Amino acid sequence: MTEPTINQTMQDQLADYLHFLRVERGLVANSIKSYRQDLTEFCLYLATQKIDSLAQVDRYVILNYLQVLDEGGKSRNTIIHAVSSLRKFFQYLAQRHQIDRDPMLKIDTPKRAQHLPQVLSAHEVERLLAVPDLSTPLGLRDRALLEVMYATGLRVSEAIGLKLDDLHLDLGLIQTIGKGDKERIIPIGDVAIDFVTRYLKDARPKLASPKRRNTFIFLNNHGGQLTRQGVWKNLKASVKAAGIEKNVTPHTLRHSFATHILENGADLRVVQELLGHADISTTQIYTHITKKRLAEVYQKYHPRA
Repeated sequence: MTEPTINQTMQDQLADYLHFLRVERGLVANSIKSYRQDLTEFCLYLATQKIDSLAQVDRYVILNYLQVLDEGGKSRNTIIHAVSSLRKFFQYLAQRHQIDRDPMLKIDTPKRAQHLPQVLSAHEVERLLAVPDLSTPLGLRDRALLEVMYATGLRVSEAIGLKLDDLHLDLGLIQTIGKGDKERIIPIGDVAIDFVTRYLKDARPKLASPKRRNTFIFLNNHGGQLTRQGVWKNLKASVKAAGIEKNVTPHTLRHSFATHILENGADLRVVQELLGHADISTTQIYTHITKKRLAEVYQKYHPRA
């Protein structure tokens, strides 16, 4: 059976749109990759349905496609993302008069599934932080990185993107550029400051390459910028060594940061600012986690629970 292929006209329209996202909207590479994946899958579906023009797509084509995604086992959040990508793409085509009608106008976005993120307990965080071998440059780097991520709630992309000029340790602050190119200033605690200082003094000079100047704080063993994949690999090994059986990702430290400071009395608006959330509704999921945690503590310790 012949694999479906996207015709040249659709390929050109998709390429033009991705160029628009990159050049005029200024989206980062990961966002553009996500749009490309969503829209390529949709165009391949059109090929299976013998639809050779985006102008032929109507509301029912979209609804059938979303049903195919659902029956194919795609998660609710994946389908929501696909709807968002299609909505923006067809809006772009309509604005440029490449289609006569926008098929997304009467398509409702499915409600997002509410999944509580995985969170480490304070004791589990301590066990995880104790794993790296501080007698080695890479171990000291890993400890400093984990301390920074847990102390600030940075996304992994923000953490590995930190540069030397972003540190203001004498003021107890760091700065970062988050989603939407928004800058934020974040306090960093004394323990994290201590490990970052030790890393910069004793480990980073040994990792840095003498052949090129690299301003990123966290380096790999070749002197280049530490990658997301490198962080994931090292974290998985540390989680296993710590004997933690939860599914821990770099984002788990961000979730744990937010949950722990809320449990200790932080204001939700402050947490929103620290995490860099544009909408407080995104931050509110952590109130559900703390309520769940309170219920668990009650059930475990109250004599009549």
